[in-house]
Amino acid sequence: MRNLSRLMLAVAFLFVLGVSIASARSLTQAGADDITSGGQLYDKWYAVLGVAAPDGDMPIWERQLTNTRSGADTWRCSECHGWDYKGSEGAYASGSHATGFPNVMKLGASMSVDEIVGHLKGSKDKSHDFSRYMDDATLAKLAIFLKEGAIDDGEFIDSVTLKVKNGNLEHGKSLYAETCAKCHGDDGKTIIFRSEGINEYLGSVATRDPYRFLHRTRFGVAGTEMPIGRALGWTPVDGRDVLAYAQTLPTGYEQEPVSDAGAGSETSPQMGGPAAGTAGGIFTGILAGLGMAGLSVLFLGLLVVVGAVAVWAMRSRK
Repeated sequence: MRNLSRLMLAVAFLFVLGVSIASARSLTQAGADDITSGGQLYDKWYAVLGVAAPDGDMPIWERQLTNTRSGADTWRCSECHGWDYKGSEGAYASGSHATGFPNVMKLGASMSVDEIVGHLKGSKDKSHDFSRYMDDATLAKLAIFLKEGAIDDGEFIDSVTLKVKNGNLEHGKSLYAETCAKCHGDDGKTIIFRSEGINEYLGSVATRDPYRFLHRTRFGVAGTEMPIGRALGWTPVDGRDVLAYAQTLPTGYEQEPVSDAGAGSETSPQMGGPAAGTAGGIFTGILAGLGMAGLSVLFLGLLVVVGAVAVWAMRSRK
């Protein structure tokens, strides 16, 4: 009986301990979720909310002429302000994504969360009012992300070459193998992305658009079950290293080696060319000679006919 009581006490203690740990993790994750959720809202808020994008173009879109995209894309914060959050001062300062819209990282640093929410509700520009589509709690998460979650990746990425600076490839390879390879494959080619009208692998995304890669590595992809770096405890340096390794994966732009290259690549005999071998060469020479003789006979015959016609014509005149 005494042993049974001890066992019951031990079970109760472990249960309470487990609940306490779970509660602590929940509280910690709740704070992280505001930033993570905000990062996904920045990516594609309507996918996070499970709704369709508003019809037509975002009202502010007509103020720019350089970015020709339309419809749902125009409602995404990432399309207006870039994956580096710097808008006209960053990666989207030029090119097909350029809009001329401002650097929200700089604006977020100068504003409080409440002020950012107010701006998202149209306090400074009625055309920038998202309150019809997101409630206050959702807008607050987006504001918290802009205030506390946006990271300047200029310290990790060369702005000209788009290559990672000082990345640890071995560390990145290890993290990739543990988490990413399950879905993307060892070579990053299992999932094919459709972007800019072309098919891409993970390696080409990492090479062409590293800021997007880092954002989604940290916060996941809106509307999907992709693992979230922040939830895994990854630091910005961890994300940098995974990006560095991903940039070594196939992009699909490489020229694929030809299978069995060189086999059967000898020059093929051309129709009408000389036959191979000595005897063949002699035979070919004879045929060539006969051909020339035949042409000569034909030419002489033609001259005789022409001459006969000329004589007949002269006699007819007399």
